[in-house]
Amino acid sequence: MLDLLIVSCASLLAGLIDAIVGGGGLVLVPTLFAAYPAMPPATLLGTNKSASVWGTFIAAVQYSRQAPMRWPVLLPAAAAALLGSLGGAWTVTQVEPDFLRRLLPLILIAVLAYTLARKDLGRIHAPRYALRGEQLAASLIGLGIGWYDGFFGPGTGSFFIFLFVRLLGYDFLNASAAAKLLNVATNVAAIALFAAKEHVWWQAGLVMAAANVAGSLIGTRLALRHGAGFVRGAFILVVSALILKTGYDAFFK
Repeated sequence: MLDLLIVSCASLLAGLIDAIVGGGGLVLVPTLFAAYPAMPPATLLGTNKSASVWGTFIAAVQYSRQAPMRWPVLLPAAAAALLGSLGGAWTVTQVEPDFLRRLLPLILIAVLAYTLARKDLGRIHAPRYALRGEQLAASLIGLGIGWYDGFFGPGTGSFFIFLFVRLLGYDFLNASAAAKLLNVATNVAAIALFAAKEHVWWQAGLVMAAANVAGSLIGTRLALRHGAGFVRGAFILVVSALILKTGYDAFFK
């Protein structure tokens, strides 16, 4: 019960972070591995997904009520993200993702440096394409990052947000809202695969899901209240933490 309380608190914090900018896995996944060291890693990862998908879904719903979600753009992108995630999960059964471990921190450093250099990046919401062009670009982002999520995973939400800001002209708030919808799609694909192989601990996942939803509600309200500048700051913090975590995993672990 104490272990379940600990991972539930971690799930609440992860839900809060995920709702604002993604990256809740930085909190929840290490906590699960520390609390249940004897549990198979695949089961812990599947259980993490089974909890976090609910917080992400609730965040997407909350954003849709307050932020102008571009459904004709985002629904095809979410479908592409789901297909990409399935493709990435299949690819990881054929090819080891180890080559990405050392490349990922470098990519994240480039993302952080670009964001810091462009002070105005993501502060104004000004989509730069006509509908068909935006649909195509968003679907390509969904397919590519969805594949990455199924194949490897860390930083998926941050990559979604950065590309929606940089390529499509969204501000950070609207990009975060879009990322939630696409993240739901990639998580659903992952859960389906984990569940098919019986790698989800549903009892613990249900308790953690309730905590994750509570954190998600708090995080969404913070983001909507404080706007794009607040989300941009959270994005910088989360990407910095991802650089430290993935850099440690790649070069020192």
